[in-house]
Amino acid sequence: MIKISLTALLSLSLVGCFSFEEKTQEQAPSLGERDIKYYANKTVTSLEIPPDLTKPSAQNSFKLENYVSNIQEDTISFSKKDEAIKEATSILRVPSNVEVKRSGERRWLVVDKKTDDVWNLSKSFFKSHGFAIKKTNKKIGLMETDFLENHPEIPDRSLGVIRSMLKKAIAARYALPIVDKYRIRIEPNENGSKTSVYLSLNSMEEVLTKAGSDDENTIWQSRPKDQALETEMLYRLMTFLGSDHAVAREKIIKAKEEQVLSVAVDKGIGGYAKLTFSLGQYDTWDNMGWALDQLNIDIEDKDVKEGSFYINVARTEDQGIFSRMFGDDAIKKSFQIIVKQIDTGKTEVYFNDLSEENEQATIDFSYEFLGNIAKQF
Repeated sequence: MIKISLTALLSLSLVGCFSFEEKTQEQAPSLGERDIKYYANKTVTSLEIPPDLTKPSAQNSFKLENYVSNIQEDTISFSKKDEAIKEATSILRVPSNVEVKRSGERRWLVVDKKTDDVWNLSKSFFKSHGFAIKKTNKKIGLMETDFLENHPEIPDRSLGVIRSMLKKAIAARYALPIVDKYRIRIEPNENGSKTSVYLSLNSMEEVLTKAGSDDENTIWQSRPKDQALETEMLYRLMTFLGSDHAVAREKIIKAKEEQVLSVAVDKGIGGYAKLTFSLGQYDTWDNMGWALDQLNIDIEDKDVKEGSFYINVARTEDQGIFSRMFGDDAIKKSFQIIVKQIDTGKTEVYFNDLSEENEQATIDFSYEFLGNIAKQF
């Protein structure tokens, strides 16, 4: 009788351990106290991504293998992290004034340093966290890291009694398979005397498909942005650029949120979609750059005087077996985004097909693409 009771109790405990309805909440760590563990000595090239069973959306169509490269030669050891920090100290001999700006969902830094110094410091910052720099385009001020594994630990109280005891007994770590990469955009401000810095996070996670069946497998897919993690990294970048820790924390927390932008999607020239902003051209340009970063769009070139972004992106219609085999880069097309002020406090954004083929599929895609841009605000 005792054995039966113990068995029943154990079964109920295990059910509680694996319950997905458990809503135990952990208090989020304070800014600057979050434990971020990136595995710089571990590549992610061995991760295989089976073809998804559903047609990917425009925002979730990015393939991990397109962004993860063999970084064994570029992997940063702990000694090289020290070298990166040592390299940065030559620029950081005196503290810098770093301001935090915010407009709606956008948050960025304005640094009292020249653009070249901020560029070099940003590169050292990523290296100090173990990241390899995958892509740089100094002409347009864009720097992008490779993916690194980030294993946030599941709180003990979320594991259940039995698994929590086992974890402590065998020093096991239950972690979620997540990989992160960062994009940073650096632009001169006030005739080059200051620099604006925009940081954006993109993450992917491994998820289970057909759980419990013979065809059970895992795939990688885009993960919703961890705003707390992005803010934490922005805080760390701020201190790396020369701001005092306490001052940086206070500025980020107290950054005032301005009125949320209202962006309208309308029909434009030739039937293509257009966006209407109630802003001047420069502010609209600034917001468009931020939105393209949030959607992880490949920006090939840009011209602020012309008001143009030249982008490479795959149309949803073109995604299929071919893109799953060779990646979206094989099917990307070139488009132009034009930012033009038409009146005081009113600017329009146009979508232009550089091939001048003007296919109906491209016209339809312009509404989807600019619609996704509008959703960022």
